[in-house]
Amino acid sequence: MSDKFTEREKSFEKKFARDEELQFKVQARSNKYIAEFVSKKLGKNEEEKQKYVLEIIKADMEETGNEDVFRKVKQDFKNASVNIDDEEIRTQMEKALTRAKEELK
Repeated sequence: MSDKFTEREKSFEKKFARDEELQFKVQARSNKYIAEFVSKKLGKNEEEKQKYVLEIIKADMEETGNEDVFRKVKQDFKNASVNIDDEEIRTQMEKALTRAKEELK
């Protein structure tokens, strides 16, 4: 009985680890896609875009959820004097997340 419980526990731990890894990959790819969207809107070249992807990833580590990324993107648009409403930013973030999830299924 103890062996079955131990096997089951290990199975749950492996599934949890796989799920966490997948979630991390989805979020990283989603961040890349939103960074590409913003870079295009801001007229960044390829090198600037790659740096911006890293900035978005760093911003995403500030807190749980996507609000940290949203605030960074919004501020970057504001700093560049690009007028874009919050709803479009959130829509693009949702599209980026959906695309990342579909690609990593």
